[in-house]
Formats: sequence, C-alpha cells, structure tokens
Amino acid sequence: MHEFSSLALRRELIESAAARGFTQMTPIQAQSLPTILAGADVLGQADTGSGKTAAFGFGLLNKLVVARAETQALVLCPTRELADQVGQALRQFAAPIANVKLMTLCGGTPMRAQVNSLAQPPHVVVGTPGRVLAHLRRESLQTHALQTLVLDEADRMLDMGFIDDIEAIVASLPDDRQTLLFSATWPDAIRDISTRLQRDPEQITATQDNQPLRISQVFHQVDDADKLGALERVLADTQQRRKAFTQALVFCNRRDEVDRVCAYLNQRGVSALALHGDREQRERDEVLLRFANQSCAVLVATDVAARGLDIAALPLVVSLDLARDIDTHTHRIGRTGRAGEAGRAVSMCTPRERERAERIAAAGGFRLNWSRWPQTQAAARAQPPMATLVIQGGRRDKLRPGDILGALTGDGGLAGDEVGKIEISPVRSYVAVARGRAVAARDRLRQAGIKKRRFRVAVLGD
Repeated sequence: MHEFSSLALRRELIESAAARGFTQMTPIQAQSLPTILAGADVLGQADTGSGKTAAFGFGLLNKLVVARAETQALVLCPTRELADQVGQALRQFAAPIANVKLMTLCGGTPMRAQVNSLAQPPHVVVGTPGRVLAHLRRESLQTHALQTLVLDEADRMLDMGFIDDIEAIVASLPDDRQTLLFSATWPDAIRDISTRLQRDPEQITATQDNQPLRISQVFHQVDDADKLGALERVLADTQQRRKAFTQALVFCNRRDEVDRVCAYLNQRGVSALALHGDREQRERDEVLLRFANQSCAVLVATDVAARGLDIAALPLVVSLDLARDIDTHTHRIGRTGRAGEAGRAVSMCTPRERERAERIAAAGGFRLNWSRWPQTQAAARAQPPMATLVIQGGRRDKLRPGDILGALTGDGGLAGDEVGKIEISPVRSYVAVARGRAVAARDRLRQAGIKKRRFRVAVLGD
C-alpha cells in the first residue's frame, strides 16, 4: 500500500512518480494522500524535505479539469524562494498531463506582467500571501472555480505576520473547497486557524520524531571575537574528513553579520555567497541557483532568506549565531541530513547564551553535545567545481535545456560530465559548467550561438 501505483491516481501522475524515481511513498505521503484523494481536509505535521509537496501536489493535480481554463488550485507559501521551489516541483509532477498551466505570484516581479499573464487563467497558482491578495483585490485573479487551497509551512507564515492576508484571501474563495494545511509544528495558532479554515480535517503527523534521525548535533562554546576563526576551523575539518568538495550553509541572525562573514570567507579563499532580505529578488534567486548547482562552497544566510532552501546532499549546517528559539533551530538543522543522507549541525554558543542553548535542547528533547574544537590547522580554502553561465535568452526565445546542452557538448567541445544543471526562466537561462572550462564555454556560446541565434552570455559573479 506504500506504492504510488496502489492509489487512485490518474495514469499520468503514476508515470510522473515513476519518472521522478518515486518508488515507495514517504510517511507523510502514505498517510495523507488517500485522505487527500478522498476529498477531505488535512492538517498535516511534516518536516521540510519529508515529501509533503508531492503529497498535496499529486492530490490537487489529480482532480484538475484541464479543459476548464480556470484557476482550480491555490498554494500559499511564506517566501518567494519556497513558492518558486514548489512551483517548479508541481510543473515537473504535471509534465505528463498535456496543457496544464501553472503560475507563481510573488513580489519582485512587475504586477503588470503578472496581470497580463492572468488574462489567460492558470489552472494552478503558487504564491506568497501579499501578492496573491493584491491580485484578488484588483480582480486580476479569479477564484470562483477553486477546488483546493494549500497552506504550505503555515507556522512560518503565521510567524511572518501573514494571518490577516490569509484570512482576507480565504474570504474570497468558495466555501465548497478542500483545504490542506501543512506545518512543521503545531502551536496553538495553527490549531486555531485550522478550526477557522478547515472542515473536520484529518490530523496527520509524520515528523522525524518517528523516523531515524541522521543529523549529528555539536555545540561549541566560543567568544564573539573568535567566531570567524572557529567557523574556518569547522569548515576545514569537515572538508578534510570528507576528502572531497564540501558545501555548507552558515546561519547568522543579522543581515550585516551575513555580509561580514561572507567577505571574511572570500578573503580567506573560501568561495562564499550572501543571502538576505536586502538583496534584490533576482540577485537572491541567482545566489540560490549558484549554491544549488555547486558554483559556490558556502552560503551565508539569515533564517527568513533561507526558508525553502532544498539541497539534497548538504553535509554541514553551522549556526554562527545561536538560534533564538527551538523552531528556528529545528528549521536550521533540517537543511542537512535530507533524503537519507547523514548530516552535521554545528552551533556556536557564547558563554552568556548557554542558558538559551539548554532551553532549546529541553524544548527539542535532545541533550547538548558540547565538543572540543577540531585539531586541524589547515586552511578552509574551498573553490567549487562548477561555475554558472547566464544566457540572456529563455523560454520566450524557445530555448530548451537540450538546445543549450547541444551547443556546449557538440562543437562547443565540453564533455557531458562537464555540464551540470540547466535552469530556464522566461527571459534568461542558467547552466553550470566545469569551472576550468567556463570562460571557453562562454566565448564559444557568444561566437557560435544557440540554434543559430546569438545571445549575450556571461559567467555569473565575474
């Protein structure tokens, strides 16, 4: 009963699951999908990376009537990054179903362009509450045919103050709908909003409390003045133990601290990028893309900016500043140890923060593991194996991943294993290539073009 083929799913979705390598359902999928497919509301508790996107995604796609050019499903997410991630996953799930239209509605994109696109209603909308509400108020988004509402990472949306926007959105939706609410935690506020928005929801819990935890947690006591040196030592030790290129995610509590840490690491020979709310949205998207395709070694970020970050094999997370509470701590360490991989979470703690560390451990039900510093004195120099090319042409120019791959590996001279992830947006394309071949690949694309057309091409970050 744990195979997707055992469910009452349309044939295309079973094919999609097989194509994605989904053989056995995860616990949240096995427990929630039968209820979702039966049309009932679900209040689900599941950690990030547990497979909940496929659970609600297959559910809402299963009942789409593609012939009806109306918005039938709405997924609300706390951040642009998570909305983009969910939207991309749903597009992949829906690929075998002909003519499904999906659109993301988030800030950072001009309203006029979104209004024009909404003139041809998408079947599925994924977005942040503020921008979705703005379109509802100007009546550019029509929801009279809505069948499914999903609140993804609902606890984070409430933490970010979106409750009023969510309630205003729900007021404009049909009463006769299915509401799916997923949250990593179930504070009283989540149960309260569930009572107001859902009808007799099935309560499902599938968190790591019931699964083997493959994250080793280490706490180090360190003075503020010594944190940067301590961080470099942790990075060097991890790199030595793994004997291979290692990526790490470093959390700071303040935006100015993110920039300071990032500058220090780059000065010390560690390829690092900064991610926080002061950056333009396009810049934030490109930073996440470069980290995901192994074009940088260390991502330094604030908690809000890193929400929704999903890297399959991230071996190390470092809290340079101790998390403020157990929910934030849980979110941070959940970036590692994903998809069955082992992970390591290191938290820096000043002497004055020991009591807070004890409270976090007590609330999380684990014992603090105070550790000595690694003895290695090696430098943490880490240059990534890939670089990212940005091509000023995308889906609007009819570019496809195969076109770019062919231009690079044919007369372009690159071997197949020297080309990594390819991402195509409406107006730009990004491709990871072996770092040592990046300049040659850039020059070749500039000269020879793609599909007999020439585009502006640059190495991102240069």
